[in-house]
Amino acid sequence: MTISTFAELGLSERLLRALKDAQYTKPTPIQQQAIPMLLEGADLLGIAQTGTGKTAAFALPLLQNLEEDGIKCRPRSPRALILAPTRELALQISDSIKTYGRHMRLRHSVVMGGVSQKAQVDALRRGIDILVATPGRLLDLINQRHANLGQCEYLILDEADRMFDMGFIRDVRKIASQLPEERQTLLFSATMPAEVAKLAGEILYQPERVEIAARTVAVESIEQRVHHLDKTAKRGLLVQLLEAPDLSRVIVFTRTKRGADQVVKRLSQHGVSAQALHGNKSQGARQKALENFRNGRSRVLVATDIASRGIDIDDVSHVINYELPNEPESYVHRIGRTARAGAEGIAISFCDLSERPHLRSIEKLIRRQLDVIGEVPAEPATPARKKSKGAPKRPAANTNRRRRRPRRPDRRAA
Repeated sequence: MTISTFAELGLSERLLRALKDAQYTKPTPIQQQAIPMLLEGADLLGIAQTGTGKTAAFALPLLQNLEEDGIKCRPRSPRALILAPTRELALQISDSIKTYGRHMRLRHSVVMGGVSQKAQVDALRRGIDILVATPGRLLDLINQRHANLGQCEYLILDEADRMFDMGFIRDVRKIASQLPEERQTLLFSATMPAEVAKLAGEILYQPERVEIAARTVAVESIEQRVHHLDKTAKRGLLVQLLEAPDLSRVIVFTRTKRGADQVVKRLSQHGVSAQALHGNKSQGARQKALENFRNGRSRVLVATDIASRGIDIDDVSHVINYELPNEPESYVHRIGRTARAGAEGIAISFCDLSERPHLRSIEKLIRRQLDVIGEVPAEPATPARKKSKGAPKRPAANTNRRRRRPRRPDRRAA
């Protein structure tokens, strides 16, 4: 059965009006699959990268279920909790809820670190229906008794693999243990490492599974190019590419914070408006950089992988990988910043000699070769090693040795 409108998904008239106001016309594949299941109250395991429309996939049925429940929110006791790994993603989800719930009388608020907690405590005290939070700050407020999750009947974990990467899985378990066992739980993740799969088994009850393959999204909707060049030539090529007017809104990715700052400095010297986004920036500076990029004051955003997932910025024309990531999955998440929700986009990668292995891993993951622009410099021949006649033999490796792992708590989250 082909679903072509949001009305076919069983959404309420108020939500349909909000979607029309926001010019949402056709549900994406993950919305088509997930929304009917969630309206029926099922737990869900969703495997999808950002840009597939998953925020609306969980926010729309959550808003409808909360309104139909008809329960009045209580002080310090949110009715629904959405956990996000980064402040930027938490704010992005909050903005989406504001858009979708504009015709509803539901309260929502954001709890995150990097800013004063006073406004957050005041909002909790007044009572809210939906709490969007990062794990660290929420645990602080729970420990200070500003927040109580005993009445929270909906739990949504977004970007669970990113939670794991940032070391939040233990915090997530602590938070989940505070909620009632009778609840609806959703877990979304772009990838499924063993620790995330284990967490899903702990907190989900007979979940439905929806999977939108990341590599399919990347290959089908994004034109992907690669320039092979010397490392010292990258800055010059970046400036040259940005002279083209069709690179109207560009995200440039670097591996390090220092590298991002250096690229911004270089671009500024050539009259290109650019700002950096990375973990060393204060929360205020990060929000300002994103806002300037969204409203067009800055044409270029230079970021580390903190911005590769969870930030919904419309009309990003190009993503440039100034440095290729060490992990091929990060490449998929980076280029997903363009081609949002089915749109087309262009990803350009710079590859120096030391990055050739990273490029091969990326091409293996996405099952295609990137389009090469220009020539590919030949790799220097590796000189043959001379055998040393008198060198002592190294002892054979002890294959029976087992790597010690740190002990993890055996505490179920729910």
